[in-house]
Amino acid sequence: MPQIACENLSLGYGGETIVENLTFSVEAGMYLCVVGENGAGKSTLMKTLLGLHAPLSGHVVFGDGLRQREIGYLSQQTDVQRDFPASVREIVLSGCQGRMGWRPFYYREEKELAARNMERMGIADLAERCYRDLSGGQQQRVLLARALCATQKLLLLDEPVSGLDPVVTADMYRVIEDLHQSGVTILMITHDVTEALPYATHILHLGRRRFFGTRDEYLLDRQNAFALDGKEEAR
Repeated sequence: MPQIACENLSLGYGGETIVENLTFSVEAGMYLCVVGENGAGKSTLMKTLLGLHAPLSGHVVFGDGLRQREIGYLSQQTDVQRDFPASVREIVLSGCQGRMGWRPFYYREEKELAARNMERMGIADLAERCYRDLSGGQQQRVLLARALCATQKLLLLDEPVSGLDPVVTADMYRVIEDLHQSGVTILMITHDVTEALPYATHILHLGRRRFFGTRDEYLLDRQNAFALDGKEEAR
């Protein structure tokens, strides 16, 4: 059974429908890139999968033992978030809150999980540093470690390389691919279609055209060629 199955979804807010009759599924082990022009509904879809928006119609079904609260999420950062005055350890630990219920403190197992994920992201030596003093790439690694504290199965990433320089962008793609190779399912919104394609197993294209299938099928579809030469802004 898929980890997520979306059936005839219609999405929107404020009385406006953005996406109609969308059907696709996310299987364990996929690296699914969601692309499309501005306003196509990519972020609305992600917020719906997280339970932050209700679908206007249709259904989202979770399977393969995945529960909605066990999805790890890395959102686009605002300037306020980049300037957040907390330590790296505190931010990574906050990813455990979904498993705590009403409990107001962390157990040792949660502290150990945070430590393992900081080590996994190569930021263990930054644990006591203030988050706002880090570089953009370091901050993204912190947020990935935080997201991993919420899940061992599926990560939703919203423009994870936005605002990063080319060297750091390439490094971030490698980090995400390492997570994928370790067994984590990746669902990533990206405007950087050309850079993301080498890593993706599947593509969901929203907008004037609709496509869902494998990366190779996407590349063979001549209608998608313009998305690879910069003629469409797919943010």
